[in-house]
Amino acid sequence: MEKLLSLCRAAVEKYDMIAPGDRIAVGVSGGKDSLALLYVLAKLRAFYPKPFELLAISLDYRFHDQDTDFSAIASLCRTLDVEYRVRRTDLWRVIFEERKEKNPCALCAKMRRGILHDTAKANGCNKVALGHHADDAVETLVMNLFQNGTLGCFSPVSYLTRKDVTVIRPLVFATEAQVASAAERAKLPVLPSGCPADKKTEREKAKATLQRLEADYPQLKKKLLGAMERSHLSDW
Repeated sequence: MEKLLSLCRAAVEKYDMIAPGDRIAVGVSGGKDSLALLYVLAKLRAFYPKPFELLAISLDYRFHDQDTDFSAIASLCRTLDVEYRVRRTDLWRVIFEERKEKNPCALCAKMRRGILHDTAKANGCNKVALGHHADDAVETLVMNLFQNGTLGCFSPVSYLTRKDVTVIRPLVFATEAQVASAAERAKLPVLPSGCPADKKTEREKAKATLQRLEADYPQLKKKLLGAMERSHLSDW
């Protein structure tokens, strides 16, 4: 976890992600990435020279109209001394039952972001931290190129004028393997995904494509990430 904490601090400082007095909402889905982010930010808070507050927020999709059990995450938050809120939603019913979306991910992401940002603002937060890592960034680049014919990615820091909230991604220097290893060693309470579209997304296709290409082009993901930084693509 020390390595992940070091990478997190490096990203925070390079992109000036945290200012004194920030109240940061951490989006906690229950997956390894968001839990690792919550853990390292809680550890960073203890010694970082710019004081900040944390609030963990989980959105409950209520798959099959059942409340998700977030008690293990609530317990972790108590251990980390982090406030925790669960926002119950109708995302599953709207997307899969009412609209019966064949490609649900885009709509789900849009609705999820809106609810998370609104919940963060309602709880006095000026920033939202998401658990996207370096692999996510490269996969997004490939998805945009192959699907839309555009060069672009999410930004490490984004100010959303409509919501008056800043989105930060402190794990952008960490690989998925590093995040997974840290989460396993810290025994973080990772929750299984209940989403019907899990492992069937365009992101999974991009991940598989990159894995195949790396067989012929070693360290391709690292090179693509470096190219994004050198060209300052999407504010990298």
